Amino acid sequence: MRLLILGIGLLLVLIQYPLWLGKGGWLRVWELERQLLVQARENEALRARNMRLAGEVQDLHEGTGAIEERARFELGMVRAGEHFVQLVPPASP
Repeated sequence: MRLLILGIGLLLVLIQYPLWLGKGGWLRVWELERQLLVQARENEALRARNMRLAGEVQDLHEGTGAIEERARFELGMVRAGEHFVQLVPPASP
């Protein structure tokens, strides 16, 4: 009788192994779910970045305000008749 119980117990352990540690086991499923959540967060961040870039492209196509702003801040350009003044903070001793 003990041999039968031992054999059934051993079979139970052998059946449980693929469920927990096999290729499609619970541990693998949990890991894939974690990776899916990380990828979903990354996709959302990239989607937001794409929306910002699309808005910037639309501004550049439709109006001159965005182009003028970019020229002023990135290239240091000024309009005719304007004077550029740059204030430099004093050097601390």
